[in-house]
Amino acid sequence: MPMTNLQDRITASFQAQGLMATLGAELVLVSEGEVHIALPFSERLSQQHGYMHAGAITSILDSACGYAALTKAPPGCEVVTAEFKINLLRPALGDRFLAIGRVQNAGRSLIVCTGEVQAFSGTATPKVVALMQATIAILRP
Repeated sequence: MPMTNLQDRITASFQAQGLMATLGAELVLVSEGEVHIALPFSERLSQQHGYMHAGAITSILDSACGYAALTKAPPGCEVVTAEFKINLLRPALGDRFLAIGRVQNAGRSLIVCTGEVQAFSGTATPKVVALMQATIAILRP
């Protein structure tokens, strides 16, 4: 599949997601087997201590893993998350967050992905705030 078609396929699907638009998330990188989604900090998405809410962090990471899987799915197929496990390593403090989803194994019906969310604050080195392992199911037409 040519890269432009891959980019178009993922971009069109991402733009159709109401939740990503509601969160203010942005698709920033699409390559075969890897997708990055950025999210700026917003008080509207914080929890009671001022950290970015785990629900927002989980959502962008689930989408990054799902779209990474979609880059490996056959043309005409779609994907859905079958399961995931997330480890929240530290409070999600930062100006912006980057979810990185990567395919580890692409089978005929299931794709296993891993992902992480990095928190960026000013010029400081980014810190990993969450790790995910996800199983993505391929939906055939």
